[in-house]
Amino acid sequence: MWEQIPRYLNYVFVTYREILALVLLELLLIGLVVYTVMRFLRGTGGEKLFKGIVFLLIVVWGIGLFARKLNLDLDRIELLSKYFLVAVLVVAAVAFQPELRRGLIRLGVTRFARPALPQMAQVIEQVVDAAAVLSRAQIGALMAFEREVGLGDLAAGGTPIEARVTAQLLNTIFWPGSPLHDMGVIIRQGRIESAGVQFPLAEHGEYDRMLGSRHRAAIGLSNQTDAVVVIVSEETGHIGLAVGGQLTRFLTLEQLRRQLLDLMMPLAAKKSVKPEPKVKAQAESPDKIPKADHRAGAQETVAPDPASMPADQEKSVPKQV
Repeated sequence: MWEQIPRYLNYVFVTYREILALVLLELLLIGLVVYTVMRFLRGTGGEKLFKGIVFLLIVVWGIGLFARKLNLDLDRIELLSKYFLVAVLVVAAVAFQPELRRGLIRLGVTRFARPALPQMAQVIEQVVDAAAVLSRAQIGALMAFEREVGLGDLAAGGTPIEARVTAQLLNTIFWPGSPLHDMGVIIRQGRIESAGVQFPLAEHGEYDRMLGSRHRAAIGLSNQTDAVVVIVSEETGHIGLAVGGQLTRFLTLEQLRRQLLDLMMPLAAKKSVKPEPKVKAQAESPDKIPKADHRAGAQETVAPDPASMPADQEKSVPKQV
């Protein structure tokens, strides 16, 4: 019996070689599509929904196969299964509307039409300087860098600024009492395009429930677009960075600077363009960098100098012991 198995397999391979090649090609393509979709939906609310739809399709296909093998009269079930597949397509189009929109946006982005990024190294230094001051004073901030996916629609809903990026301007925008401090800032082509912008919030299941609205907005925007979003926590002063729906927290100023350089500048430009020593020394001065404590990745915020703050804000800044 065992001697006939290799001969039978050889006969099947020789006889149905072309059919087997087509079947293997189809299975490879189906697996590639499923893997691509799962990778695209990974970490989003649509991942579980997609798994549920795939499970239902497998169950319906199994029932139909079982009925045909046993010659069972299940005409009604087969008829319902056809309508079920159509219903699944309609439900998927509605349920996956955010994911489909994000996927179409990324497909429509051309790699040859990247926006110019003038003096991005200096822009990043100004953002890092602003993050240092805001983190020390425990003032919340939300700053988004536009990359290939345009943020013009979101920027139109905010207050136009059209100004050069400076740490002083960013600190003024996010300072408590400012009409624009609760929303986000969009940095486009090296300039502050708009402030007071409402970013889309992340869906349930995409974030930790302990995160606040700023972190949820950062995750939501970075998930729907390819924007790089800098967050400063109002409660703790910790600095975070959201890219591709993934949030990295408890960054130091140097880590923030390096990640922004890696994400916003080509490698050759990053090597050729160096920050000005004066700006770098100012950003890394001891009285502006949050001091790290003994916990891994944590930061201890330092209270700002009251002499450098407006008189009406001195009482509102928590003092550290």
